Amino acid sequence: MESPTLADWVGDVRSFAERRWQREPALFPRENPAATKAPKAPKDPAAPAAPASPFDLDELDAAFDGGLLRTPYLEMVRSDKVTIPPEAFTTSRVVNGVTHHGFADRARVLAQLRRGATLLLRCVDQWHGPTGDLVARLSEELDRRIEAFFFVTPAGGQGLAVHRDDADVFVLQAAGRKTWYVHDAPTAADWQLGELPDDERSPLRLHGVLEPGDVLYIPRGFAHRAVGAGGLSAHLSLTVRDLSVQDLRAALERVLAEGLDLPARPLGEAAITDACATLLDHARARLAALGPEDLLRAARAARSVRSDQPATPPSAETLTEAARSWESGAPAAGRTGPSPLGRTWRKLRDAARTGA
Repeated sequence: MESPTLADWVGDVRSFAERRWQREPALFPRENPAATKAPKAPKDPAAPAAPASPFDLDELDAAFDGGLLRTPYLEMVRSDKVTIPPEAFTTSRVVNGVTHHGFADRARVLAQLRRGATLLLRCVDQWHGPTGDLVARLSEELDRRIEAFFFVTPAGGQGLAVHRDDADVFVLQAAGRKTWYVHDAPTAADWQLGELPDDERSPLRLHGVLEPGDVLYIPRGFAHRAVGAGGLSAHLSLTVRDLSVQDLRAALERVLAEGLDLPARPLGEAAITDACATLLDHARARLAALGPEDLLRAARAARSVRSDQPATPPSAETLTEAARSWESGAPAAGRTGPSPLGRTWRKLRDAARTGA
């Protein structure tokens, strides 16, 4: 199944970019004539039916069944600031005589969910193929770096208190129902991430209930919280990262240094002074030719190849494909001939054939 595009969620992309993107939260419903309870928030009539999240509770069960899900890809949180230690929802295993910790324990996870905790799966795009495909497609479409997180919350539960994220967020409801409260944007340019201070009372901009298939858009910095409203609520959050001033500073430093060839350790005061003059002349020349769009382009290019993203070639050969084309009897890469054991086996085999 092909990954959805932005238009599959928001309808007219141009209208969304002009009216909503980084300006206004919006709730886009999946068309459901049988629904008996409409959200309080107005829904965009231009939005088509939204495809389901590529990751849902069935996929989560499959991850548990696979046995390799472990920290730091999963954690459990509560909005009352109670820290849930990993040993409360994970188990240990002995592999080759060595004990390894942090493997997901479904029974313990369910026990914590029943106590009101929220399960958070991090960077789902790194270990779930369909989610990785979706993230790659949207990253190319939006020209932004995107990460995927999955939340499972019981009815009445709240994983995080009202907080601000340094990202635009698309929420894809996968199961159950969840009530969302989206507050206003920051009033100051130097705003802080994380939970809002107790004395900050941001106006409420959107209040709605998400059902399976619904999509919610939250602009960067808009404060928000969510509470489970029915069943075991699960949603996939796609966080769309944008640039900070630090990103721009780093890009400027790289651009100013391009094409500069200086010895790394000049010897003596005169040589150091000459290096200063060369650096300044080079920087002035580069700055004279550098415009805001050039710097923005350089910063975005650097952000798209950050080292914290898994490097997966777009046409990586699978093991199944390799097995189909594998040359029978071909030596493994790096070997110049059969191993000592192989040579011994061949001698015994040849001796048996000749009767020697």
